[in-house]
Amino acid sequence: MSLSIRNQLPGTVTSVTPGEVMATVKVRLDAGQEITAAVTLEAVSELGLTSGSTVRALVKATEVSLATAPVTGVSIRNQLPGTVTDVASGGAMARVKIQIAGGELTSAITKDAVTELGLTAGSEVVALIKSTEVSLSNA
Repeated sequence: MSLSIRNQLPGTVTSVTPGEVMATVKVRLDAGQEITAAVTLEAVSELGLTSGSTVRALVKATEVSLATAPVTGVSIRNQLPGTVTDVASGGAMARVKIQIAGGELTSAITKDAVTELGLTAGSEVVALIKSTEVSLSNA
């Protein structure tokens, strides 16, 4: 199946913590970073997610925020450090490509944010992704 979601990161489930309706699923990405997804219990069951399951973490580019340094005092679980490899700006929005360990992320942010953060190729950034914005698929 082809998807329009630019960010598709392969990994392995390390734990599933069920709640009443949702579960948190921790995934060790192939390059070693850990990412957390909050998905429904129904999705856990339908996908057969257990420790050791091979998955892809899927994140829309519009859900990848950028910071110029690690952020503390925030509820965002997923913070992946990387280096900007390309910035393409349009009238209002920009596409920023970030090299992270083992892969690449794409972020869609405003052109103003690119300017205010001073983002150019070579800039060090941290990609911030809420766990509720991470979807999982079988690999």
